[in-house]
Amino acid sequence: MGNGIAQACAVSGIQVVMVDISEAAVQKGLATVAGSLDRLIKKEKITAADKEQALARIKTSTSYDDLKGAQLVIEAATENYDLKVKILQQLDALLAPEVLIATNTSSISITQLGAVTRRADKFIGMHFFNPVPMMALVEIIRGLQTSDATHDAVKALSEKLGKSPITVKNAPGFVVNRILVPMINEAFYVLSEGTATAEDIDAGMKLGCNQPIGPLALADMIGLDVCLAVMEVYLKEFGDSKYRPCYLLREMVAAGRLGRKTGQGVYTY
Repeated sequence: MGNGIAQACAVSGIQVVMVDISEAAVQKGLATVAGSLDRLIKKEKITAADKEQALARIKTSTSYDDLKGAQLVIEAATENYDLKVKILQQLDALLAPEVLIATNTSSISITQLGAVTRRADKFIGMHFFNPVPMMALVEIIRGLQTSDATHDAVKALSEKLGKSPITVKNAPGFVVNRILVPMINEAFYVLSEGTATAEDIDAGMKLGCNQPIGPLALADMIGLDVCLAVMEVYLKEFGDSKYRPCYLLREMVAAGRLGRKTGQGVYTY
């Protein structure tokens, strides 16, 4: 997600600093951006010159100190509350008071994350969808403390990136994932009960509901560990058994079959 966000910003003419935990990680991210831009060249969406200009706008770093000149910092770490809190508090201590901080979380409370900083009014959810360069939607999630000025600035930025933002109140899963991930979880129940094969479940949802990708293939793309983590957030926050993660989903995550990123999920890659 991080490299996709960096690409979207750079293509739109914005100077970007892309920070990750190691030099290998940032170089992998930069290579992913370059590969994505090459695919856009082949599709004649951009030119080779556009690619070079976009890459020139991306500076890579392993130090948060290089973010000091930023007007907005977007945190896009994995969906882990403790990790996000650690990162956000480090950013909050480093950045000037007027700098906005956004999180790309797909399920964690914006109000709760904002409260761990000293700038809750300048904290907001900016939830991109994968793959970021191709997907038009950005969910802009307001925490209880988020100011109108912060919301308006992030909405304007989303539009500058060529995205179509929607504004959402803080609630577990927000809008899209609140509906989507339980659907994926239900697909795992259908699979676990032997009602149909994975291929037929996905074919049924593609052909019957006009979805571009079936829910099980989508789970592999998202990451089964992410799907499980989101369902566990829903179960905890809502206290409703309808959000109980399917045991097959738990089993596959326990086995390390997380989807495309491990080469094995519902399908083999």
